[in-house]
Amino acid sequence: MTMKLTPLGSVSGMPKRGQAGSGYLVESGDTKVPLDAGAGVALELSRLIDPAELDAIFISHMHIDHVYDALAIAKMLLAPALRKDPATDEITAAPARRIPIFVPTGGAAQLHRHAATFPVVSHSILDQAFEIAVELIEYTAGDAFTVGALELQTVGLLHIVPNSGVRVSDGDAVLAYTGDTGVTDALAELAHDVDLLLSECTYDQPDRSEHGHLRAEDAGRAATAGGAKRLMLTHFATADAAARARHRELAAGVFAGDVSVVVPGQPVTVG
Repeated sequence: MTMKLTPLGSVSGMPKRGQAGSGYLVESGDTKVPLDAGAGVALELSRLIDPAELDAIFISHMHIDHVYDALAIAKMLLAPALRKDPATDEITAAPARRIPIFVPTGGAAQLHRHAATFPVVSHSILDQAFEIAVELIEYTAGDAFTVGALELQTVGLLHIVPNSGVRVSDGDAVLAYTGDTGVTDALAELAHDVDLLLSECTYDQPDRSEHGHLRAEDAGRAATAGGAKRLMLTHFATADAAARARHRELAAGVFAGDVSVVVPGQPVTVG
């Protein structure tokens, strides 16, 4: 089988030059799953599909540039389910189904706190997107899920907060996504024989802090160690095209396979 990967954003931190934070829509047949939901991703997702078509959302870790728009997407799913009684003004909700959002352990409470900072005091049901429209499911590294046609296998990586990369497969087609990570042997496990490694590429210099980020050469070496067929770089600190081209060249210097950089909105075939 084959999958389609459509980048929704590609920058670290907040949106830059019209580009959203981390978010990547994976599709196989009728199954649709975004990996991460950084700031701006909800808007970009809405350009492509009706959010009601989603089957799940996977969040690699609870940093704002990977999870901020989870609330926006949940509210987008809640809105069509709302019904208002014209006689009483009472609002009820009857969604056709709840969409699972997979978050690291502790992520559900964080998202509930995030939602609570924007109360709608006139109609409290409008604050219950995470209770009504979606189901927050916490996972730990190593957990696996089946979502429609897709199998998701999490792999714990190295970051200042718990971060899991994820292997997404449909039969023989396999995509791996790092989330955010520093250099770790677990990257080879994540990238093992994948058709495409979608790897963060945040820094120009080695990360000697405890934060946990990769540079282009690190991503290239991870792809080589895992035996990945292709490498795609993302999560850049800049939107500058020349800087991204330089990252691609550096990764290509240590990885013999095809190397590309994410282009938001431009889909690629996996498998």
